[in-house]
Amino acid sequence: MERPGRRFLTAIAGALLTAGLLTGPAQASPTRTGDQPFCGQVWGSLPEAQPMSTAPEVLTDVRAGRHVCFDRLVIDLRGPADRAPTYDVRYVSEVSEQGSGADVPLRGGATLRILVGAPAYDDRGRPTYAPDHAEVVDVSSFETFRQVAWAGSFEGQTSIGLGVRAHLPFRVFTLLGEPGDDRAVRLVIDVGHIW
Repeated sequence: MERPGRRFLTAIAGALLTAGLLTGPAQASPTRTGDQPFCGQVWGSLPEAQPMSTAPEVLTDVRAGRHVCFDRLVIDLRGPADRAPTYDVRYVSEVSEQGSGADVPLRGGATLRILVGAPAYDDRGRPTYAPDHAEVVDVSSFETFRQVAWAGSFEGQTSIGLGVRAHLPFRVFTLLGEPGDDRAVRLVIDVGHIW
């Protein structure tokens, strides 16, 4: 004679097995393949902004780096490290040059416009950063980045165009201070390799 508890466990096991067979195995993101690491990213692709204001920071450098799960753009600023820089980062159909409004051509399947509330010149109009306009940073061997282009610095704001492989998730954050330099501020833009 079968015990009542055993009948209950058998019914539960059968229900779980049936549910597993009907729903199939758990799937990772449909754009992730077996040879890619699980990054656990929960980023999106909506605009990210810190309200624009007249901040005394000046832009001093733009750098890029490759990571396992994303490509990273770092914009170095000088100014009060007790205040986050202002910015607006978003996907756009095209990037326009500051002042003239001319189109800034970018390689890639999607374009991020990065607007930073900091000029690339000091209070006397002298440049604090003077990049190659078409290729601010060499990203030729990057997985997601296709091109970083200068779109100008005008009236206290600097614009940079970032051409990426496709419309992918991104995040923006700031790092205040740096060892030995409490006036350093870094604006960081990470763009994921996959959804």
